[in-house]
Amino acid sequence: MLDNKTHQYNKIAEAIAFIDDNHKVQPSLDTIAEHVNLSPFHFQRLFKEWVGISPKKYLKFISSSYAKSLLRKKESNLFDTAFEMGLSGTGRLHDMFVTIEGMTPGEYKNGGSSLIINYSFAETPFGEIIVAATNKGICHMAFSENNVLAFKELQDIFPNATFNQKVDKFQQDALFIFSNDWTNLSEIKLHLKGTKFQLKVWEALLSIPYGNLSTYGEIAETIQHPKASRAVGTAIGNNPIAYLIPCHRVIQKSGNIGGYHWNPTRKKAIIGWEASILENE
Repeated sequence: MLDNKTHQYNKIAEAIAFIDDNHKVQPSLDTIAEHVNLSPFHFQRLFKEWVGISPKKYLKFISSSYAKSLLRKKESNLFDTAFEMGLSGTGRLHDMFVTIEGMTPGEYKNGGSSLIINYSFAETPFGEIIVAATNKGICHMAFSENNVLAFKELQDIFPNATFNQKVDKFQQDALFIFSNDWTNLSEIKLHLKGTKFQLKVWEALLSIPYGNLSTYGEIAETIQHPKASRAVGTAIGNNPIAYLIPCHRVIQKSGNIGGYHWNPTRKKAIIGWEASILENE
């Protein structure tokens, strides 16, 4: 049995990409399993271990018709933030625990020369991730295919900061978000470099309920800039915090999943994973 999270995700992502490319012919379980070099039995078992449901049911959650049905539902509207599921299990929506603080000009002046940043790498259900924090909170979190390039990207954002490769409490709290048991989840603090407009957009993303979807236009309405959908899209594309700021929950009005800074296939995997958790709850 495959027990490495990144290896598992890579197999699932490969399967999702294959299905996307061949959705018109509706490939069978045997065909998909053969493509990812697993027996049908092991592929089915791996898939159910990863998301808790069958591949066929999972595919429903990443279809455009399912996405459109979510957009039509009242509870997916960003103006309705009641979160009717209570405060246990999945209902303890993790975004309620995330707070954003914008960096002051002095904190990132001259490439962040005043900042000391701790960083580390960790495995998640969606592949390896780099997570970095200042003394005020998480400043960067990104899915990584290559650790060297991931660290270079972090350095490019804060070229004059001091970096230490070590795990701190901010990072531990952030990574705990990938657990299905959030009963002991602490507040997650983000310390971000961004314009006032970007910070407003990123904060608006936190109001999209777990397992639900929204559109660029709805986000623009939420921040009271209804004609700024394109600018909203740019701000979402510049989101520096993967998963915690859930830009993966924003799709096109047509129901198409659309692009994602960390790979559109990963976006589909996350959307389906969140929907399946809600389904199992």
